Amino acid sequence: MAQFPKWIVDEVRRNKADLRGSAAAGTAAQLAARALHTVCDEARCPNKGRCFSEGEATFLILGDICTRNCGFCAVKKAMPLPPDTGEPRRAAELCREWKLKYVVFTSPTRDDLPDGGASHFASTNRLIKELSPGIKTEPLIPDFKGDIGALQTVLDSNPDVLGHNIEMVPGLYPGARQGADYTRSLLVIKNAKELRPDILTKSGLMLGLGEKPAELENTLADLAAHGCDLLTLGQYLAPSKTHRPVVKYYTEEEFSGWGEKARSLGFKAVLSGPLVRSSYRAAALYRSAKGNDGTN
Repeated sequence: MAQFPKWIVDEVRRNKADLRGSAAAGTAAQLAARALHTVCDEARCPNKGRCFSEGEATFLILGDICTRNCGFCAVKKAMPLPPDTGEPRRAAELCREWKLKYVVFTSPTRDDLPDGGASHFASTNRLIKELSPGIKTEPLIPDFKGDIGALQTVLDSNPDVLGHNIEMVPGLYPGARQGADYTRSLLVIKNAKELRPDILTKSGLMLGLGEKPAELENTLADLAAHGCDLLTLGQYLAPSKTHRPVVKYYTEEEFSGWGEKARSLGFKAVLSGPLVRSSYRAAALYRSAKGNDGTN
C-alpha cells in the first residue's frame, strides 16, 4: 500500500472547513428539499466542500444504489428502487434556481432496467434545457450493456457533451470492475461520436490502482483512436479500508506529464491533477475544447 501523502490531509481539512460554511449548508439543504442525490456525496468526492461552497454539485439521478460491485466505488450496492418519475423535473428546477450555465449529471449503473436508465437520462436532459434555455448539459452515462438504441436515446436529447468513463487500464478490469468491459466502454465513445459527431465525447481515468506506464499510454491512445474529445485524469483515493487499495500516489509533476502526453495524442482538452474528477471544472474543459475547434 502506498504512503499516504500530506496533500490529501491538507485537502480534506480545507474541504471540511468549506462544508462548515453557510453557502455549503445552503447547497445541501436545497438538494435535500428536492430529494436529489449528488455524486459528491455518494462517491465521497474530495472536492465536495469546495463545490458545495460555490453552489455547485453533480446530480446523481436514478437513485443512489448500483447494480454492479466495482472494488473502487463508494456508491451503495443492493437492489435499487424503480426510477422516480418526478426526479428529472426537480433536477431541472434546481438548475434554473441556481442559474446554472453548465451542468453534469450521472447515475449508478442500472442493469435492472430494460434500457439501463437511458430514457430517464434523456428526460432529465430535455427538461433541464427546457427550463434553462442556453444551459450546457453533460450526461455522464453508464455503458447500457452496449445497447446502441439506449445510447441513441440519450444522444437524441441533444446534450452538449456525452461522458462515459473508461476508469482504468484494461488489465485492472477483472479485479476492480466486475460486470464492466473495457472494449464495450471504448465502443460507447466510438458509437456516440459516429452517431452524433456534433456532440463532444468525454472520458476519465483514475490513476494509482496499479497501472504500468505502458498500460496507461496504451489506454490513452485507445480513447483517442475511438473518438474521445475530452479527458480527465485524477488520483484514485480508496473510499474505505474495504475498497481496493491505492498502489501509487502520483505527484503534480507526473499528472502534468500525463496531461501533456494526452494532448499530444490529439485530445481537444485535458484536465489532469490529483483531485481532478469527471465533473471537476467541466465547463472550463468544454470551453477549452470549443476554443480548439475554433467554435464557442
